[in-house]
Amino acid sequence: MKVLHLDVNHPLIIEQFAAQGFQNDEDYTSSKEEVEKKIANYDGIIIRSRFTLDQQFLERATNLKFIGRLGAGLENIDTRYAKEKGIFLAAAPEGNRNAVGEHTLGMILSLFNKLNKADREVRGGKWDREGNRGLELDGKTVGIIGYGNMGKAFAKKLSGFDVEVICYDIVGGVGDANARQVGIMEFKQRSQIVSLHVPQTPTTINMVDAEFLSDFNNPIWLFNTARGKCVVTEDLVAAMEEGKVLGAGLDVLEYEKKSFENMFDERQLPPAFNYLIASENVILTPHVAGWTVESKIKLAQTVVDKIVQKFC
Repeated sequence: MKVLHLDVNHPLIIEQFAAQGFQNDEDYTSSKEEVEKKIANYDGIIIRSRFTLDQQFLERATNLKFIGRLGAGLENIDTRYAKEKGIFLAAAPEGNRNAVGEHTLGMILSLFNKLNKADREVRGGKWDREGNRGLELDGKTVGIIGYGNMGKAFAKKLSGFDVEVICYDIVGGVGDANARQVGIMEFKQRSQIVSLHVPQTPTTINMVDAEFLSDFNNPIWLFNTARGKCVVTEDLVAAMEEGKVLGAGLDVLEYEKKSFENMFDERQLPPAFNYLIASENVILTPHVAGWTVESKIKLAQTVVDKIVQKFC
């Protein structure tokens, strides 16, 4: 097996492949076009989010047997065409689900207790106890949209709180001891906190729009550690201005470029994003919910285990 590594990952992935007799080649700088010219020489690819493996790219990968993606989703791969070609796809949602669950809970607790605001004020010499009076999570109804690896991990973290946890998923029968599965109508009637844990698909892109947000019986707090394009930012801001959304925790943004880096090269921030930056009821992080010291190891190990099990 000849494997081309296109992104830097934990060294264990190369070490363990080498122990299986795989040849590991690393190329972290070539353009997509340059990689296309040589990809026919490889049996496997290891990638995070450097570029999209589209049909044109895969057509040139004439000997490709597997793609290992160090992340939860496969949205930067033409999965339909890859499956037609019999290419084995190994993603690693198991590797960072715990990190995502902890991060989501951390965002809620930070926002409810105004930790960022209070910290800034105390550092600036302001001692305002009443202005930083927090909210308690206990007694709230938490609604989880998408009850796979990430949603289940988050629900498990909530099990120590006196909260009602409900979940909505297009797949039936996924509820468990940590979350009761409900239909979308009950979900919107009961939820006070809404957390997104869905993959990026044609049905989830722009899923959280003005109509979606207007349907909730209660004003909600919205948290997104899934994919940025699931939320229409302008509609979220409008809902915040109307009081339909009380606050938001966003680890991902619809403005992200596919590389997740240098998001605003042009130095012109969208007006809706400027609103989020200025709001004290918003907490923002740079797509790091699943990006921990531990998850770096777990992601690599998960991909290695799946590929070794399949081919060795």
